[in-house]
This record gives sequence, structure tokens and C-alpha cells, in this order.
Amino acid sequence: MRTEVTVTLLRQNRELKRLDIWNWSLPAFAGKLPDGRNYNTCPSAGICAQACYARNGTYLFPNVKARHQENLRFVLDDLPGWKRAMIDELAHKKFIDAWVRIHDSGDFFSRDYLSAWLEVMRVRLRTRFYAYTKEVSVFRELVEPDPPPNFWWVYSYGGTQDASLDPAVDRVADVFPDEESIEAAGWHSQEESDLLAVIGPAPVGIPANNIAHFKAKQAGRRWSRWQAGVDAARAERRARASTAASTPTAVDDQAGAGRRTP
Repeated sequence: MRTEVTVTLLRQNRELKRLDIWNWSLPAFAGKLPDGRNYNTCPSAGICAQACYARNGTYLFPNVKARHQENLRFVLDDLPGWKRAMIDELAHKKFIDAWVRIHDSGDFFSRDYLSAWLEVMRVRLRTRFYAYTKEVSVFRELVEPDPPPNFWWVYSYGGTQDASLDPAVDRVADVFPDEESIEAAGWHSQEESDLLAVIGPAPVGIPANNIAHFKAKQAGRRWSRWQAGVDAARAERRARASTAASTPTAVDDQAGAGRRTP
């Protein structure tokens, strides 16, 4: 069992440092650890997996990928030890009134992992935490009834649980092709500061990253509509398969025609 950590758990890039935000990362979506174990840190990912910024660029650098995988290994192999290490790290005075973004890649992939984060938040009430998530159902159960007072979150479209979201009730974020389409829809961009996703006006619009092959896949759609189209097509295929399975074949009809009712 792993019982200690020798590296800093929370990091900052230049943009996050400007906003006094710290970050915790896992590897994005699905993959394989160096020891051969398969993982999926985004079990409710939908179309977002096809255009995820964390599956591109610097996130693919060997040193970055290795650090994110090491974070995941710590959580998987010694969740109590990880929780203690995170609580200890957050005791430093630099985290008083600071913000921590949980996951610029990855998500709350298990109930136990989410519960561990909630315990961390309740211990370190002087630090503010926020997250984007597609794990709607587990948040409904474990977070919404009694959230830590220092935790803000936003449900992001593009996942398999999109249909359960209601912008009139839930705080939601959607990825748009550009700033102009956000404004035209009457949504509110978080481009100026990532914190606007959780403390700014809602609903929240996110302009798509300028990554050519991802924008080509998005094809000018909002992620919510892209996902809805995929869901509708999948439902139609299931309906056709169900109809075909329940429709008698020609052989069945012929066999029935030869039977006599007593």
C-alpha cells in the first residue's frame, strides 16, 4: 500500500496562477496504466471524448501524461493515503482563500473517490473548490442534498447523462463553436475567467478550443445538440432492432400457415 506522496499534488499553470487557482488532474478519459491496468476516469463521457482538449497538445507530453497517471495510481492504490496527503497539503497558508479546480482532465469516476473529495473539502473549509462534471446521477445523490459550503460545480453537456439536465434548475455549461454563438444563444461566456463557470451568470457558454480536427468534428454545433443527435440516432437504431426482433419472418409465417387449430 502506498502511504506517502513525494511530489506536490496541486499544480498551477500561468493562467491559473493569474487567478490564484490550483489544479488537480487525472488522465483524460480511458487508457492503460504502465502496470497494465485499464482505466476510465470519465465514465459518463459522450461526444466530449471526441473533442476533449485534454486529449491533445501538452496533455500528451510523456512527462505530463506520466504525472497524471501517477495521480490516478495514488487514488486507486491508496485512497485513504491520498486523502490524508491532500488534506495535509491544503493546510499550507497559500491555500487559504485560494481556489482549487478539481480536474482540468478526468472526472469523479467512482462514488468512493467523490466521497473522499467531499471529506477533503469539509476539513479544509478555508479553501474554495470547484469542478465541471458529467457525473450527474452520483452528484444528485451524494452532493446536492448536502454540499460542502466551499464547493461550487457546474454540469457540463456532452455526456451520456445530458438528458437528465434542466438549465432552468441546474447550473449547466455548454461548448459552443465560438463567442458569437454564445452571445446569440443568450448564454454567458466564461472566457474571461474559468471561475465564471461556477460563480458568474448562468447558463454558461464555453467557446471551443481552436484545435482544427476537434472543431471539424464539432461541425458548428453546440455540444448539447451534438450529443442529442447521437442519442437520437442510437435510440432509433435500438427501436429498429427491437422491431426487427419482434416481427415474424417469412419462415415463421409459412410454418404458422401449415398449423391447424384443434
